[in-house]
Amino acid sequence: MKTESILFLCVANSARSQMAEGLARHRFGDRVRVQSAGSAPSRVNPFAIEVMAEKGLSLEGHASTSVDAVDPATVDTVITLCAEEVCPAFLGDARRLHWPLSDPDAKDPSLPREEHLRRFREARDRIDGRLALLEALLDLPEPLPAAELHASIRSADLPGAVRFYAWLLGKEPKEWTHRYAIFDALGANFVVLVDDGMTLHHDTLYHLGVGVPDRDAVVAAYHRARELGAPIHKPPRTTWRGTPLHELWLKDPDGNLIEIYARLTPAELADKPADLAPWFLVPGTEPGATEAGESDEEERGA
Repeated sequence: MKTESILFLCVANSARSQMAEGLARHRFGDRVRVQSAGSAPSRVNPFAIEVMAEKGLSLEGHASTSVDAVDPATVDTVITLCAEEVCPAFLGDARRLHWPLSDPDAKDPSLPREEHLRRFREARDRIDGRLALLEALLDLPEPLPAAELHASIRSADLPGAVRFYAWLLGKEPKEWTHRYAIFDALGANFVVLVDDGMTLHHDTLYHLGVGVPDRDAVVAAYHRARELGAPIHKPPRTTWRGTPLHELWLKDPDGNLIEIYARLTPAELADKPADLAPWFLVPGTEPGATEAGESDEEERGA
């Protein structure tokens, strides 16, 4: 990954982008030129200064900068950090990355000081975690001539699993014996996840996923899964926390979790509720309904 200069952008250039600039300067040193700016620059937030100082990093010399003052020729990677707001526009041919993070500045004077600090610490640490991955991608050696990604799972019921995955993937296996079946289907979306020590369950994101075109396709998959007899782990719903998705969770014959999902359109994203409560897409599948496949307690923990 060629990254010689980075520009971090948010609206006020007050908290997220300032912390990102300070963290990146510390992490990358002279290897990468680092800047930050905003579309409505204000001041460096005192809480940002305080939580960065906890890590031995100073923002005292920083000042909020307008994105209009940044020469596009000095930037080859732009990283926007806005979540609820409209991110600043940036002209130029720079590569763009989007790391949406909620603004830690609650702008609520009644909020206790410790809660303000908690929000800023959380934003700081999330930014630093993403920067650690960006650093890992710098100066990669020549890649392998890879032509295929292989993944496999174990099954105690091979015929049942083959039936399930032939339906899920929309095609029969290209070959099989009495011990295995090989499917050649769908483009790979290979995900590497942090080992957080959690038990493998529905909160950990360890699963197989199949993307479908839209919300209606997710609902249709629910009815087809019921026709197949596949266990419904979570009924179709629109979720807003993390990555907003229309999603359906199934289990294969061996209990592995399968997510059927569709990404939201911009119009659907605009309808995001303030409480971020999920929307159930099939009547009668809400928590507590007998066919939902989960209890109220499980839903609250999701």
